[in-house]
Amino acid sequence: MVKELSKKALAIITKMQNNELNESIIYAEIAKFAKGEENKDTLLRLAAEEKAHYEIWKKYTGIEMKPDKFKIFKYKMIARILGFTFAVKLMENGEETAQKEYDILAAEVEESIHIKQQEEEHEAALFDMLDEERLRYVGSMVLGMNDALVELTGSLAGFTFAMQNTRLIALSGLIMGISATFSKASSEFLAAKSDGRSDAFKSCCYTGVAYLITVALLILPYLLLANSQYMIALFAMVAIVILIIAGFTYYISVAQGERFKPKFLEMSLISVSVAVVSFFVGIAAKHFLGVDL
Repeated sequence: MVKELSKKALAIITKMQNNELNESIIYAEIAKFAKGEENKDTLLRLAAEEKAHYEIWKKYTGIEMKPDKFKIFKYKMIARILGFTFAVKLMENGEETAQKEYDILAAEVEESIHIKQQEEEHEAALFDMLDEERLRYVGSMVLGMNDALVELTGSLAGFTFAMQNTRLIALSGLIMGISATFSKASSEFLAAKSDGRSDAFKSCCYTGVAYLITVALLILPYLLLANSQYMIALFAMVAIVILIIAGFTYYISVAQGERFKPKFLEMSLISVSVAVVSFFVGIAAKHFLGVDL
């Protein structure tokens, strides 16, 4: 017979029971489309563990719960778009606040100690077993995106004052960006080949695609705004740079367990500094060369 619990403990258990049910279904659903048998097996083991935890908590609440369809759909979409590793670890990060709740339960529910230990140790080990292709090429994507941010941010900032026309700036940036995309992709291919890697082509594709997407996003303000609004386009471009860095850094911090703030500040500082320096280079070039477009 389960002993009577305090209202606070029962409320915590009810919330945990609901979370375990949803997470068991999410892991099982993601396993259906995750590539690789080992990944599928790992996700199904996680699903089984969460379901077992759900059954333990049900003994205390006596409630047969219904899954949260919206939460399940949300994480399935995240897994499809951003990868199952990111989705699983994002869900794990959302459980960090539960550790204090486990400490509260320990005084009343002895089983909570075992569940907490399993959450911290066994599940962490299972997460490390996940092997997703796109994460193996994060280095290539970072190379492509980072190079594009630094090089194109500086070039567009310099072009902005030198040309003072959004269409001319966009044209120059597009020509330079596409050329640089092929250059970076081919450099990555040759570097991977020289290292004896069999995935050289795939690696160069990740680099090239990341570079090209970054180029398109940075040029976008110059294409959308009027010819005379080049300064607004410049500030919009810098804002896009910050958003790209924030988004990609957040993705890496979740998927690979790295710290967000230091990486974000480092990349932002480099890109913005290059833009500022290049802007003044553009001013100087226009003045000393006597070019008037």
